[in-house]
Amino acid sequence: MTSVSPTVDGYPTDLRALTSLRAFLALGVVLFHYQLQWDPALGFSSIIERSRLAVDVFFMLSGFILAHVYGPAFATGTFSYRRFIVARLARLYPLHLAVLAGVLVIVLGAITVGVRYDASTYTTLGFFQTLFLVHAWFPSENGISWSGPSWSLSAEWFAYLLFPAYAWLSVKLWKRPWAVLVIGVLGFVVLDAVYIQAFGKVLPRAEDSMGILRIAPEFMIGMALYGIGHRLRLGRPLAATAACLSTAALLGAMQLGLDDRIVVALAAPLILSWSLLARADCKGALAAPALVFAGEVSFALYLVHMPVIVAWKGVVAELRGVDSAFRITPIELAGLFATTVLISIALHLLVEKPGRTWIRRRFEGPRARPDASV
Repeated sequence: MTSVSPTVDGYPTDLRALTSLRAFLALGVVLFHYQLQWDPALGFSSIIERSRLAVDVFFMLSGFILAHVYGPAFATGTFSYRRFIVARLARLYPLHLAVLAGVLVIVLGAITVGVRYDASTYTTLGFFQTLFLVHAWFPSENGISWSGPSWSLSAEWFAYLLFPAYAWLSVKLWKRPWAVLVIGVLGFVVLDAVYIQAFGKVLPRAEDSMGILRIAPEFMIGMALYGIGHRLRLGRPLAATAACLSTAALLGAMQLGLDDRIVVALAAPLILSWSLLARADCKGALAAPALVFAGEVSFALYLVHMPVIVAWKGVVAELRGVDSAFRITPIELAGLFATTVLISIALHLLVEKPGRTWIRRRFEGPRARPDASV
């Protein structure tokens, strides 16, 4: 599947800088949702507001990493779609089911004790769509809030199911990864125009209403970046400079409040330059064990932070006798963040990792290989 000949010296197996990048991306999404909850008088950060676009970086990163992990097997004809799907299920479902079960308990508890909640976003159909990760596959007038951020898992699952098609195209164009990039960019432009016409919003605003359109071109762009990166080898000074410049450009665009699509476009050189740090053996602090662990926990942090906010606001609203739209104080947010981090670490260690191992051993046998943390 990879866009490069298997004989070409490429990336090292462990791309620790990209794992660390996940920690920053997840934190950005958390801060975005927190900013929606605090009093506007406390200030507004354009960078935090645009951190919602970290999801687009996740989508590109997913295509990049899966090209890295499964590329050699696809290129040599040893790729197993069954093992791939099992590995993807093992990656998504243990944590997804745990968080969804937690939200179900919260909703049932609210019904039992008569706590007010928005029944229009917690429907039976929405629950089963969320359970099977298809809730971002269809148009939706009301947001499906059973497990808020899980809409992106639904989009990821869609891309996983189509992975052989992506892989086939990349194999055909393995000598021309720039062509794969052009196809991905053109796909984004076309789908953006379609989404604007259908829903009146740019493509990076697609979430539980046809969010699959958002990942479709971005996943391919990520795969193209992997092929391009295979053909680039920068020295340490140049690799570090490229990473710093791409990061500054992205943050600058976010701070200036540029068009969402420009911010998303600038995510591509960010991923490429950070990946090239590994090829130049110039990861530095990005390879620090604590930061890499934070990247590994980021999936749990990403999924669980919204249910924690919703549960807290629901309980406090009932105790205070106020509407659940109340603003959360900085002290409360600090406490929520600390609690969410602890819950995320516990879920990662006690649910995500053992659940992934159990599923893969159950369906692949005891010799199941470790899988990428994407």
